[in-house]
Amino acid sequence: MYQLKKQSLSLLLVLVLALGLSVNAFAAVSDDTLAKAVTDTAQYMYQTVQSPQVGSIGGEWAVIGLARSGYAVPNSYYQNYYATVEKYVTACKGVLHEKKYTEYSRLIVALSSIGKDARNVAGYDLTKALGDYDKTIWQGLNGPIWALIALDSRNYPMPKNPEAKTQATRQMYVDHILACQLPDGGWSLFGGTSAASSGDNTSDPDITGMTLQALAKYQDQPAVKQACEKALDCMSKKQSADGGFASWGTANSESCVQMIVALCELGISLDDARFVKNGKTMLDNLMTFHLPGKGFLHTQDGSGSNQMASEQGFYGLVAVQRARQGKNSLYRMGDAITVPDSSNGSDNTKGLPGKDPAVKVMPVVSPGKTFDDISGVHAHKNQPAIEAMAVRGIINGKTETRFDPDANMTRAEFAAIVVRGLGLPLQTTSNFTDVKSSDWFASYVGTAYTYKIVNGTSATTFNPNGTITRQEAAAMVARAAKLCGMDTAVDNAAMRDTLAQFGDYVTTGAWARESLAFCYQNGILDDSDLNIQPKVAIKRCEVAQMLYNLLAKSNLL
Repeated sequence: MYQLKKQSLSLLLVLVLALGLSVNAFAAVSDDTLAKAVTDTAQYMYQTVQSPQVGSIGGEWAVIGLARSGYAVPNSYYQNYYATVEKYVTACKGVLHEKKYTEYSRLIVALSSIGKDARNVAGYDLTKALGDYDKTIWQGLNGPIWALIALDSRNYPMPKNPEAKTQATRQMYVDHILACQLPDGGWSLFGGTSAASSGDNTSDPDITGMTLQALAKYQDQPAVKQACEKALDCMSKKQSADGGFASWGTANSESCVQMIVALCELGISLDDARFVKNGKTMLDNLMTFHLPGKGFLHTQDGSGSNQMASEQGFYGLVAVQRARQGKNSLYRMGDAITVPDSSNGSDNTKGLPGKDPAVKVMPVVSPGKTFDDISGVHAHKNQPAIEAMAVRGIINGKTETRFDPDANMTRAEFAAIVVRGLGLPLQTTSNFTDVKSSDWFASYVGTAYTYKIVNGTSATTFNPNGTITRQEAAAMVARAAKLCGMDTAVDNAAMRDTLAQFGDYVTTGAWARESLAFCYQNGILDDSDLNIQPKVAIKRCEVAQMLYNLLAKSNLL
């Protein structure tokens, strides 16, 4: 009898522990913790992407995340974005890309998230391109996946494309995706196609997750349902012991996000037993990449937040929160917000009331312009700012394909980009003996000097090839800000309080402190840095970010 009682107690203890572990595992991220993380990341996104552009970073994904999160964003934010989209679409005459049709899909999803009709953007039907079957599938599985997600986001009718060699239907895209499923049950970018390489024969959680998102609305088809179940089984086996996923051998936050969104689109709880490993769900794993106030890491060994990872991590959290609240999923936008049309059609073209009449908005002249060393696998944290400046012809690369973000900037180069950024009319000056009229930068230096943005190094010299330090850049940007209509005055007490948070503020020049304080107070310089490094040469990427921040604050983008 004693032995029987002992065994019963042991079994009861095991049961209690098991239940306890189960409850703890599934409640690891509470609704309150999730809500705080969503709000925290929304604040970071709104502050970081002040003027969203047309692009995969610092553009559509930030807009989608904010619009679907319920975070309080002024209508003007979305109105200005839409005005930017209209300008962009007009500049490229409705042709977003000759081959990458995901450019259309991404923009369609973003517009749908703010209640806009992608069939009439500056007179262009952006859905039309997705009626071309051959061009849509050209770039691999991404093409049909995002064509379905985009078209289904607002239940757009299948567009007719008279120019297409093969007119697409939704079912053709579904069938193509199913035909590309790999033997293990997952999908990869080119797997199952003639373009596949050896690496494409292994299923990838990013592509598989996105595929499941695209097929979520087609579960009434037995073949789709069966394919999805097989894929879920495959991903369950590939899920890591910590609840996350690895792509190409590297554990990262984005792979986890895509599978999180997939389950949410399919209506499957993240607590589903297939996706709980050692008591850890995918959400538990994603939260380990979260940096309060700074977005998300790409990998655990990252040194700081990554903009691409932050934008994906953000909408991953939003997808989970919407699922928990019983709302439409991330991409089912029947409940999208409604953004009223701007009264003047383009709120962001006038600038601030007190700006100099000579300051003008610079239009997009090179849609889609980017550089190999700041995008793709080399994605740079300042990519959105660099691209926003590049598409407007404000800043150039060292070559057509290379930006060289960490290179220094000369005084002449700085004068040129500030003058271009403000759209100032070019003028010449004969004040400096080391600036010849034949020099490419002569008119830029003359203009910057005339408008008191830059000074000479002496009464007769400018030193055009000298490098710009961080405090010099702050002083020049503050002068440019005054032309833009911003109040750049900072009293001594506020200046001291602003700069005292930096360990090396005492090394700043007295002449630069007011400008530095102004730049930090207005988000033109990042006040999360530990030091100012006032006498260190500023990098090209940092200058692009400063000018981007200035123009955004001045309503000049």
